[in-house]
Amino acid sequence: MNPGSRAKVPSMRWGYSNRQSLLYWSNLSVQIKESTLTLTTPALLFPAISLLLLAYTNRFLVLAQLIRQLKQMDTEEDHALIARQISMLRKRILLTKRMQAYGVLSFFVCTMSMFVLFVGAQLAGAIAFGISLILLSVSLLYSLYEIVISTNAINVELENFEARKRAGE
Repeated sequence: MNPGSRAKVPSMRWGYSNRQSLLYWSNLSVQIKESTLTLTTPALLFPAISLLLLAYTNRFLVLAQLIRQLKQMDTEEDHALIARQISMLRKRILLTKRMQAYGVLSFFVCTMSMFVLFVGAQLAGAIAFGISLILLSVSLLYSLYEIVISTNAINVELENFEARKRAGE
């Protein structure tokens, strides 16, 4: 593939000199400093983060309900199923806790970004907003991983259901 057809991010690999690379990054720094980030930009994240935290809380409540149900079905024949479910539930609780923590941190840093922008420090506000977006992305990645684990837990339940159905026939 022709190096000229890719994005123009300087690096030695694509034949750019150190000077060209330094010039690119300094121009990018100037562009960031000159960009205007208003209070409304970080404020757009508030409803999204709030709804996300609400969804995370609902996931946590569902996990608590599942744990209570496992306690009620504690019989000899269900020990194998319960053992498989407990390890997945522990992992899901840990992931939900991390999702919530990163979501709350994102919300906090977004609030700080708005305050810093209100004070008039554009660069610090832009950096804080960028950090807020990164924290929100980490939270979403944990959420995605938790979804994968919950799908595996549903498959365990389905396998158990199918095994009982076959045994009853």
